[in-house]
Amino acid sequence: MRRLMFVHGRAQEFKDADALKREWLDAFRAGLKKSNLDLPIPESEVRFPYYGQTLYDMVAGTVATPAAVKVRGGKRDPEEQAFVETVLRQICDAKGITEDAIAAEQVAKMRGGPLNVEWVQRVLKAIDRHVPFGSGGSIALFTQDVYRYLRNIGIRDRIDMGIRQAMEPNVPTVVVSHSLGTVVSYSLLRRDGAASHWVVPLYVTLGSPLGVTAIRDGLAPNECPACVTTWFNAMDERDVVALYPLTPKYFPIDRPIDNKTDVQNHTDNRHGIAGYLDDAVVARRIYDALVA
Repeated sequence: MRRLMFVHGRAQEFKDADALKREWLDAFRAGLKKSNLDLPIPESEVRFPYYGQTLYDMVAGTVATPAAVKVRGGKRDPEEQAFVETVLRQICDAKGITEDAIAAEQVAKMRGGPLNVEWVQRVLKAIDRHVPFGSGGSIALFTQDVYRYLRNIGIRDRIDMGIRQAMEPNVPTVVVSHSLGTVVSYSLLRRDGAASHWVVPLYVTLGSPLGVTAIRDGLAPNECPACVTTWFNAMDERDVVALYPLTPKYFPIDRPIDNKTDVQNHTDNRHGIAGYLDDAVVARRIYDALVA
């Protein structure tokens, strides 16, 4: 019997892990129902490693939260500043936000971390104004959390530990990841998959930012994890986090990735996991891999 593992994204702090697993399973079942299918394995074979509180606590422990802006600030790190600005510039380019539009936003001059410099604050406001379903604050915090995972070994190791424990050598496991979870799972599967004897017949990335240049380059060298047989990526083109499909143009690797770019994610920001897992095609791809 094959197993299923879900890898969640950010902003899951102060939540109950069992309740979150139930939300994912309910959405998956809703997608399966559209094809008159049901969960083909016992729920006991579904793994849901929860790292949401660990990520929140570790990131919050390294920085302060300015009262004026609801994003984490702290002492400015030039490398983090460059990373944040690179991601935001790419979002602006992709969404047609001009420098004039950015300059038109009014913000107070601020001190602190990379999310509080004036240009960044203007971009975040411009995203709120010009990008349908985009939230500048959420994108800023997402970008910062990705940077901390990529660059802070302590944070990365703590998160990886829980996911590593959910995998078992030589047991075929379908891995379904979302948002920041696609960064985490890709990094871990590529680094440890073969040596740990993990077997992943299908790797699913949903709402993935891996095609964003700064994130892709931060994970270099890019290659399909050796433990993965097939990689399926799905996105809603209105999802500002999943800025690009994982095609050779945006995420060139040694094996092709099957991309579905027409998901109609019904959640408010077009990025929520429920709007991906209840897609009939996404659910069917996972189901087929579990019963193969």
